[in-house]
Amino acid sequence: MGRDLAIDIGSANTLVYRQGDGIVFDQPTVVAMHAGTGDVVAMGDEAWQLLGGDSGNVLAVRPLREGTMTEIDVTQRMLAVVLRRVGVTRFPKPRVVVCVPPSASAVERRAIDRALRYAGGRQIVPVEEPLAAAVGADLPVHEPLGNLIVDIGGGRSEMAVVSMGGVVSGRSAPVGGFDLDAAVQNHIRGTYGVAIGEKSAEELKVAIGSAFPSQSSRAAKVIGRELATGSMVEVRVDEDELRQAMAPVVKTIVEEARMTLSEAPPELTHDVLETGMFLTGGGSLLRGLDMLLAQECEVPVHVVERPLETVVRGAGRMLEHLEDYRSTFQLLRRGMP
Repeated sequence: MGRDLAIDIGSANTLVYRQGDGIVFDQPTVVAMHAGTGDVVAMGDEAWQLLGGDSGNVLAVRPLREGTMTEIDVTQRMLAVVLRRVGVTRFPKPRVVVCVPPSASAVERRAIDRALRYAGGRQIVPVEEPLAAAVGADLPVHEPLGNLIVDIGGGRSEMAVVSMGGVVSGRSAPVGGFDLDAAVQNHIRGTYGVAIGEKSAEELKVAIGSAFPSQSSRAAKVIGRELATGSMVEVRVDEDELRQAMAPVVKTIVEEARMTLSEAPPELTHDVLETGMFLTGGGSLLRGLDMLLAQECEVPVHVVERPLETVVRGAGRMLEHLEDYRSTFQLLRRGMP
């Protein structure tokens, strides 16, 4: 049984696919470090519980923002922990297929390569996220047909037209699920004078967040700290006001998707008008986003099955047949910055 790995290092979650075993790791991309020594004391679910809290000497951070490494040293240490958890030992070192954003610079790609080699990887094979997502969504990516993928992650949204085994054209927007959460936090602070944490904002978004008006008039309550008094208070928020608060972020995603479609080669655009747009990533789960995109872009829109796992499953499939993909697929566009 192979020990090689496919990894999707997302701003929100890190997933690992092990050859022959499927997904063996799926946890938040959060690291808890000792403030004095800088040692990693927890990561993933355990560190997520500490995010935004007052934990004395322990500081919880997200080492990736907007889909790129903002804390390279922390990311290296986090990946070393991840690889140990999935059973990587010093020998034999595994090959690693890693998903990278099309917008990542050469410097950022070298940083990813170094981080994975430091963590215990041997041969690092980068693949573009939209291509991996298209493979994971079972789209006919090897055929001369246009497939439009919109991957809405935590810190960044990637849109790309995939055809003949490669990314033909695409755009990138530095907004995602985190920005929706921040919009919720800013709305509660500005409207009610109450500060809520990142986790509370995400829970509110999941409970009643939407991108398209609906018949329901759902509401939810959230507890936060009143800025004027410092005391904890409860605030009731309804669906309409939350949708309006998140609207600027949603508009950015919709505009970038529409531009991606308009900039694609005409023959591939024709394919997309028939087959539609495929949504992946955690942000695709926002209620009504598929309906809004369908209305604004005038194409059918499909949310793929298990959108949080699509990219790593596609990368895993490429790992299982790596030599075939090397010969017939353009794993990484040449001449990119």
